[in-house]
Amino acid sequence: MVRGETHFSTLPGESVGQPLRQVLGLAVPALGVLAAEPLYLLVDTAVVGHLGAVPLGGLSVGAIVLAQVSTQLTFLSYGTTARAARLHGAGRRTEAVAEGVQATWLAIVVGLVLVAAGQALAGPVARLLAGPGEVADAAVSWLRIALFGIPFILVTMAGNGWMRGVQDTRRPLRYVLAGNGISAVLCPVLVYGAGWGLEGSAVANVVAQLIAASLFFRALAVEKVPLRPRPATMRAQLTLGRDLVLRSLAFQACFVSATTVAAHTSVGAVGAHQIVLQLWTFLSLVLDSLAIAAQQLVGAALGANDDRRARGLARQVTGYGLVFGAALGVLFAALSGPLPGVFTSDGAVLAEIPHAWWFFVALQPVAGVVFALDGVLLGAGDAAFLRTATIGAAAVGFLPMVWLSLAFDWGLVGIWTGLTAFMLLRLASLLGRTRSGRWAVVGAVRV
Repeated sequence: MVRGETHFSTLPGESVGQPLRQVLGLAVPALGVLAAEPLYLLVDTAVVGHLGAVPLGGLSVGAIVLAQVSTQLTFLSYGTTARAARLHGAGRRTEAVAEGVQATWLAIVVGLVLVAAGQALAGPVARLLAGPGEVADAAVSWLRIALFGIPFILVTMAGNGWMRGVQDTRRPLRYVLAGNGISAVLCPVLVYGAGWGLEGSAVANVVAQLIAASLFFRALAVEKVPLRPRPATMRAQLTLGRDLVLRSLAFQACFVSATTVAAHTSVGAVGAHQIVLQLWTFLSLVLDSLAIAAQQLVGAALGANDDRRARGLARQVTGYGLVFGAALGVLFAALSGPLPGVFTSDGAVLAEIPHAWWFFVALQPVAGVVFALDGVLLGAGDAAFLRTATIGAAAVGFLPMVWLSLAFDWGLVGIWTGLTAFMLLRLASLLGRTRSGRWAVVGAVRV
C-alpha cells in the first residue's frame, strides 16, 4: 500500500454503499486541495481590494482570463482521474500512474504554447472584456506576469488527476498547501511591503504554482514507471479531453460573459461581481470535494465490474451534497452583513454586493447536488453527456439572460438570474441521466 492510498474492493454480499468514514477519508483531503486555490484567491482579492476599485477591477478581469486559459484543460485532472481510477479498480496501479506521466507531458507542452499566446493577446483580450481604460490597463499588467504560471498550473492538475485515481489524496493536499501557504504570506509583502501593488499579487501567484508543480514532479520521479512520452496514451487522453474541453468552454463562455457585462455596468459592479464570484468559486470547489470522492470510488467500482456499487455510491453522494449545500447556504446567509467588508472598503462595491449575494446563498443546495452528480458521471467517464448537457444549459439559461442584462441594464441581478437558470437546467439533466443508469459502463477502460 502506498502512503495515503485507500484500496477499493468488493466482496460477495457486501453492501452497495460506502462507509461514510471512507468517503470522508477521500473527500476531506480533496476539500483541502480544492479549497486551497480559491481560498488563496480570496486572500489575494482582500489584499488587492484595499488598493481601490481600479486594481480590484483589474484583478477581476485578469483572474477571469487566467482561469479561462487554464481551466479549458481540466481533463488533465478529471479525465486523468477517470482513466486512472478504472485501472486502479482493476488492480493495475502501475498503468494508472503511467496515465499521470502522459498527462504531465501534455501539461508541459500545452502550457508553454499558452504562455506564448497569452503574452501576445493579453492587451486585446483585457480591452475586449473591460473596454479601454484604467481597469483594462491594470488587468494587462497583472496578466503579463501571472501567465508564466500556466505550465505549473497544468502540471498540478495532472498530478492531482493520477493521485486521485489511485486514491492518494493526502500528498496532493500537502503539495498545494505548501505552495499557496507560502504565497499567501508573500502576497501582502510584495503588494504593500515592497510597494509592487497589483503586480506583486501576480508574482505571488506564480510562486505558489511553481512550488506545487515541483512537488508533483518529484512524486512522479520516485514512482517505478517509465517517464518517456507515449503518444498513443496521450491521444486516448485527448479523446476524453475533447468533450471535457468543450464542456469547460461552455462554463467559461458564461463566466467571461458575466464579467464582461459587469465590467461594462460600472466599476462598483465589476468589483462586487469579483468578490461574490470568488466566494461562489470557493464554495463550488468545497462542495466538489464529495464529488472528487465519488469520482474515485465510482471509477474504481466500474473498473472492478461492480455497477451495483457504483449506483449505490451515486445515491449516497447526492444526499451528502444536498445536506452540505444547504448548510453552506445557511452559513453565508448569516455572514451577509460582515463578510463583504473583509474584501473591500469601497462604498460603490459594497452597495452592489447585495444584488448578487442572495442568489449566491439560495443556489448552494442546488449546487451541492449538481457538483456531486458531476463527480459521479466524471468518474464513469460519461464526458459526452456532460458536454451536451452543459452546453445546452449555457445556451438556453445563462447566456441569454447575461446579454439581456447588458441590453436592458439589469446589472448584477440579471447576471445572477442567468446563473440560477443555468444551475437549475443542469440539475434536471443530471438527475435524469443518473436515474437512467446508462452511465454505469463497467471495465478497466470505458468503451
